[in-house]
Amino acid sequence: MPVSDALRHCGLVTRRCARNFYYGLKLTPEPQRSALFTLYAWMRQADDLVDNAEPSSTQCLERIDAFRAATERALTGTGDDNDPLWIALADVALRFELQRDALYLVLDGQIDDLAGRHYETFEQVHEYCYRVASSVGLLCINIWGFDDPNAPARAVDRGIAFQLTNMLRDYREDYDAGRIYLPAEDFAQYGLTPKELRDWSDPPRCAHFVRAQAARARSFYDRSAPLDQMITPSCRPALWAMTTIYGSLLKKIEDEPSQIITRRRVRLGAWRKGLIAMRAKWFGHPTGNGSL
Repeated sequence: MPVSDALRHCGLVTRRCARNFYYGLKLTPEPQRSALFTLYAWMRQADDLVDNAEPSSTQCLERIDAFRAATERALTGTGDDNDPLWIALADVALRFELQRDALYLVLDGQIDDLAGRHYETFEQVHEYCYRVASSVGLLCINIWGFDDPNAPARAVDRGIAFQLTNMLRDYREDYDAGRIYLPAEDFAQYGLTPKELRDWSDPPRCAHFVRAQAARARSFYDRSAPLDQMITPSCRPALWAMTTIYGSLLKKIEDEPSQIITRRRVRLGAWRKGLIAMRAKWFGHPTGNGSL
């Protein structure tokens, strides 16, 4: 299969599955755009390895090991010549010198998810976020390009901000699947249990807890704000759009904390995401904390 066809396949996967990221990623110029689409397609397939899997599933662990081995073959140029994902990844890895350690950190995070691990402290949550999100941020800025030595540290912070937002937005789904990502020490501080938060049994206390978690996430958006000016100028609109979309999701949670346990997932409408993308493209890339 030609590399161009493999890259096009990854673009189609991203368009179909990346409900929030696609609006930002498509603003990236080529060849970085196709590289990011390939990275997303790789992450999507990695996520699918553990979705709906039984905790500590031996078969799932074997699938992760096999996926790691296939990734290593692609990175060394000996991957499957018939699978578009591995063809595209081999091309992108060579062109942008992707860090294999960052890719493998994502898979380590998948193993944590499979184990249904609970986190006692925020330091443990931070470590998990680094594996599954900051590692991706480091890969992204490597593709976008940057000229400031502080960019990697700020990319780590941006990844933490995104993942903490995800943890709040997905609380109901994660809890129902037996996964609790918010730290036990915070529940204890507010006199709540994860079940009480899921049931919204004490609305004022629950709302206060959620807003405190949101404030922590917001602090990482603020810490990472300089990143917007550190990457290649032509790629800044993409980063700004993605950050604004995720920051807007967090704002919705801050405004109405109980949304994290309702049946309808917190989201932005397609028109809102499209508007953000247009603003990023046509009106520049203002710095800020990711809110409109």
